[in-house]
Amino acid sequence: MTPPPARRRRTRTDGQAPAHNLLRRGSVRRSQAITTYGVGSLIAVDQESFVVSGLDGADEHWSAEESPRIHERRLARLLGVQYFRLPPASGDDSKDGVRVRRFPVMHSCSECDELRRHRDFTPPPGRSICGTCEADLVPSRFVIACEAGHLDEFPYWHWVHRAAGKSATTAGQCGGVLKLRSSGRSSSLRSIVVSCTCGVPEVSMEGSFRKSALKDLGLRCRGTRPWLGTSVPAQSCGLTARTLQRGSSAVWQPVQKSALSIPPWSDGRADPLAEHWDELRKLSSREDIEMCLKFAFKGEIPVPVDEVMALLDAEREEDPTGDEAPSFDHRYHALRHKEYERLRTGNDEREHSRDEQFICETPLGDPAALHPLGITGPMLVKKLREVRALKAFTRLADPDSPTEGKEAALSDSKLAWLPAMEVRGEGVFLRLDADRLGAWSRTTAVAARAERMRTAHQRVMEQRAADPTRVPPSPATPRMVLLHTLAHVLINEWSLDAGYPAAALRERLYADDDMAGMLVYTATSDSAGSLGGLVAQGEPDRLARTLRSAVRRAAWCSADPLCVESEASGTGGTNLAACHACVMLPETSCEHNNILLDRALLVGTPDDPGVGFFAEVLAD
Repeated sequence: MTPPPARRRRTRTDGQAPAHNLLRRGSVRRSQAITTYGVGSLIAVDQESFVVSGLDGADEHWSAEESPRIHERRLARLLGVQYFRLPPASGDDSKDGVRVRRFPVMHSCSECDELRRHRDFTPPPGRSICGTCEADLVPSRFVIACEAGHLDEFPYWHWVHRAAGKSATTAGQCGGVLKLRSSGRSSSLRSIVVSCTCGVPEVSMEGSFRKSALKDLGLRCRGTRPWLGTSVPAQSCGLTARTLQRGSSAVWQPVQKSALSIPPWSDGRADPLAEHWDELRKLSSREDIEMCLKFAFKGEIPVPVDEVMALLDAEREEDPTGDEAPSFDHRYHALRHKEYERLRTGNDEREHSRDEQFICETPLGDPAALHPLGITGPMLVKKLREVRALKAFTRLADPDSPTEGKEAALSDSKLAWLPAMEVRGEGVFLRLDADRLGAWSRTTAVAARAERMRTAHQRVMEQRAADPTRVPPSPATPRMVLLHTLAHVLINEWSLDAGYPAAALRERLYADDDMAGMLVYTATSDSAGSLGGLVAQGEPDRLARTLRSAVRRAAWCSADPLCVESEASGTGGTNLAACHACVMLPETSCEHNNILLDRALLVGTPDDPGVGFFAEVLAD
């Protein structure tokens, strides 16, 4: 979706324009700067195309001077930073915003059909028109990218001269001018024709999207990173790049991590200590901690020393036992465990302060109404705060493929912060009865269905990994697939019954050997945020009716019997009985990109109704 145009500002011509006098190209919402138009992504504004600049660099980097800091200690520790910043605002009352650079540089003229670098058309300052024809310039529709995250121009010269046997070392030395035109015969690539005035035969773009198209030309990825600017050298790569449409979703996919703010970090009292945690963690005695704080804050300690020691103890609980360094996976697992325990216990007994960002209470009704359904421990999360940070991004990555080793960095150097958004909302937490879940998951038919998905998912991950030996095990277990599918049907039911759009609800799964819960919550920056409507759905009597209705609705799909009897569906067979007509959600609502779903584990199959966890509900 093209962002709306914004008022443009006058620029200086001496080459020393201050940040607040740069030409304003457009505007996007702050949340889009970490979800849609983040660092390294391509953004279309009017008839022009740009790449969003990195967080740092010698020129045209993000300016964070106006961006407020936000703190979430547990997530910051996981990602190796001290704090987070909101993306710069882009309104007219802001002095600065997110910087962009023109990309792709190759443009064509709609009148003379010449294909050149943008500056070679000698356009007037601040405009993107041909200096000769005064016609609008059109950015190249095609770019190339590799799985390491590099991005480059499409090699038009090599493509048109491939029959002449020209090598990469002679690129551009034929003395001719490239031209690009459309024959108009069809909308296919065959109608897009590239030629050169040196006399070589013209060729179409047909075949340029083949995986080996650039490899056949003898070209390898040059490791260019245009979002970091020209002052940052290219990385040695050597991978085979692939041709992509400039607007393709495969050009940029964000890698986001999120965390809920839970006690003792959710009242904001520890925020002033963010830049000093690394030093404080090295200390153990009260005297040393007090001396460090006095030195750091020049005698005025913002947090009592005893409270600082309690915070340090809470943080050390997430460290692994032994001398091994905590890995990213361990810390992320510990982060989820702490959230699960806090959601289970709530903070009813705590006297809520005005700054408390997490309020989780037991419902007023009798939870016995949920026991026949195998549900226990419902909790009403009346107030929550989630911080979502942009860790990195990928290119050419499938949603269910591992991204380790393929993540592209947001900056060329190590920074103390990452861009993030904080969103506030409400939610309902519930758990599955451990005894009933254990007996059900040990059933032969249930284990077989889960194993079929786990094997398919593991195979897909290994096929798409650079190093198959480092692929983590698939999370597909009976309880994980059950919780995931149940969350989807519950979100669909609430979107019909409670009036929430499905895209405004999100799932957060807690599925492990000692966890079996899920949180469905609203965490959005728009008007569908925290209004109290979702918490009202968590009262046991109403929740029981909703669950029964959701399960009965899931028992039938408009694609049945093909859907429920499917032996494999989704990417590489990573789903079974699941399709867009029954349990799939908008991808912004799903933690696992709509994979590892099986409606049969909820309601059973025609041949084996007992495989469903809620089979008794349908029998009532």
